Amino acid sequence: MADIFDAYRPARAWDEMFAAPGVPRTPYLAVFAALQRLGANDLRYRADQVARLFTDRGVTFAFAGDEQPFPLDQIPRVLAAQEWDEVTRGVAQRIRALEAFLADVYGRGRVLEDGVVPRALVLSSPHFHRAAAGIEPPGGVRVHVGGIDLVRDEEGRFRVLEDNVRIPSGVSYVIENRRAGTRLFPGIFAEHRVRAVDAYPARLLASLRATAPEGVADPTAVVLTPGRYNAAYFEHTLLARLMGIPLVEGRDLECHRNHVYMRTTRGRRPVHVIYRRVDDDFLDPLHFRGDSLLGTPGLLNAARAGNVTLANAVGNGVADDKLLYTYVPDLIRYYLAEEPALDNVETYRLDSPDRVAWVLEHAHELVLKPVDGSGGKGIVIGPHAEEAELAVLRAAVAADPRGWIAQRPVALSTAPTLIGDRLEPRHVDLRPFAINDGTDIWLLPGGLTRVALPEGQLVVNSSQGGGSKDTWVLADGSRDGTGARKLVAVAAMPQSRDQQPSPFGDESAAGAAQQMQQ
Repeated sequence: MADIFDAYRPARAWDEMFAAPGVPRTPYLAVFAALQRLGANDLRYRADQVARLFTDRGVTFAFAGDEQPFPLDQIPRVLAAQEWDEVTRGVAQRIRALEAFLADVYGRGRVLEDGVVPRALVLSSPHFHRAAAGIEPPGGVRVHVGGIDLVRDEEGRFRVLEDNVRIPSGVSYVIENRRAGTRLFPGIFAEHRVRAVDAYPARLLASLRATAPEGVADPTAVVLTPGRYNAAYFEHTLLARLMGIPLVEGRDLECHRNHVYMRTTRGRRPVHVIYRRVDDDFLDPLHFRGDSLLGTPGLLNAARAGNVTLANAVGNGVADDKLLYTYVPDLIRYYLAEEPALDNVETYRLDSPDRVAWVLEHAHELVLKPVDGSGGKGIVIGPHAEEAELAVLRAAVAADPRGWIAQRPVALSTAPTLIGDRLEPRHVDLRPFAINDGTDIWLLPGGLTRVALPEGQLVVNSSQGGGSKDTWVLADGSRDGTGARKLVAVAAMPQSRDQQPSPFGDESAAGAAQQMQQ
């Protein structure tokens, strides 16, 4: 049987699996050995099985108007324990600095008085909400869940691409990817010490309860969803089910005398913590959009009175502003008196006429991003753009320099990905998820690796046709290559569909593999 890696050619970027053609990096040794003997037909059959499983479980997303199973590539991304320690330090440091900034900017405003961040930047941000000023959240926690997007540069160093401390999504794919991965390759999990991801719901619930209003002995927490037509509704239902707490919509809640209650068949029940997946603008029609039917009138007043915790806090979006992103290294030095453990991607602010003129002249060499964009929308990658697109971009930037940042193009690292019947390099990023309970910041081991499936594409978001990979973090002392020969026999299943057992048929094997994770 031909080696499926024979035709694989790394791209001109840092390759996650290979240090050189045919030479796998140490963390990948056992995975490489197990996959070497698999044929393209076998991998494609397994991919079809994953798609069927995801469709049955509702792990889907809307792309081009159609509901599709979320693409999961079978080749996992593997991170060594030392690499994950670096990520953990850098992400936790960033979350602490952003927490301090949010408390300051909605409080005394010392960071503005000292000129670390321009006052005009904050006041002009569409996500700075004066209605949130003066609110003291229980435990001082505003960022209960953070998602910090990372990329590797050409030298293999992790860099921060952007911050997400409003309503970061995607953790459901991490959980479901692992569920599928343990069933696809139970033998690899049996031989590796891959850190588990199934502790996330319990960690999140513990954080929500730990930041409940003071004096509540047994707080009631709920997940607030915009409803079943939201693109992330599957995630809302999954997290509510795994945490064992109610999933509610805005119409299920009511506020009375600055307390929040949930309507039930047995009458009203007090609610103390709301893990909300509804954007600020739609959360409370008394303070934001008056035409919103997704939220509940009075929620912000209840939070200001200290009777309910909103996770994440209202107004966090000012810290997601991509212009504020350029100041985060300064915020780390200002609040923590530390040097950043993770560098930003090289970024240019359009804060002077000379800088604007330079960016307009070099737009064809840069990546331009709208500061309040999300999901990859509005990004223009200059080296890949047509002249007509660049002309429109230059006009938009000249009309509103505050609305844009420019970045040096980074050749995002690539990883082997099944495209059709062969493995090809595709660009990836990484979104680690951090949970903050006010005393400790915990990172879900691995996070979400997103893959840009179209050839040459650098935007990895699912809304732009991206997929994902299961992300393995190896525990200290795990076997990188030991026992790899034994794994070949486990992974090399028959290629014929008639002979191929379903990788999802043996629940006991999957359960045993899951229990072996550390």
